Amino acid sequence: MVDQQKPSQTDPTSPDFDPLAILRDMPWHQGRAATFKHMILSWFGCGMSPKAPGTVGSLGSLPLGGILYWSFGPIGLAVCAAALFVAGWILANDHLRRDGGSMQDPQWIVVDEVVGQWIALAALPFHPASFVIAFAFFRLFDIAKPWPVSWADRRVGGGLGIMLDDVLAGLYAAIGGIGTIHGLRELGINVQ
Repeated sequence: MVDQQKPSQTDPTSPDFDPLAILRDMPWHQGRAATFKHMILSWFGCGMSPKAPGTVGSLGSLPLGGILYWSFGPIGLAVCAAALFVAGWILANDHLRRDGGSMQDPQWIVVDEVVGQWIALAALPFHPASFVIAFAFFRLFDIAKPWPVSWADRRVGGGLGIMLDDVLAGLYAAIGGIGTIHGLRELGINVQ
């Protein structure tokens, strides 16, 4: 049986935060399926960052997002984001059910940031500036949470609630990014 840590040890905002407590609580011993689930939910460990796990998860999404975009184009990246949305919803629901629903949106779950970041990136042309613009706008809208992002964050529960607010933030970021790219082109800066 796994020793249960004090909740303050697994809360990154707590002065008693111990990143190893999160790892000790994870069911690595339950086999490959549990390990795979936690690797996807934490986006290969990005969510284990003691500082700004959402930002680290967003940054961690960019290499694979760039490869998918380069290989399959923006529609391929959007399809991958949709598939990851469904997988994240299912895996987050399973985690919350097994965890007893004690935490509605655990900070270490960052697969939602990956989906939102990919949505923002897929709306822009494949260019280095697009990665910076998509990242900046996504983090802005994910942190500021304008309506309906804030509504989804507060009112929608379970795995869907974990995923939906970041999808909406990604859509806002896509709109902001498209406007920025258009503005740069109007200024004569070619971002294609």
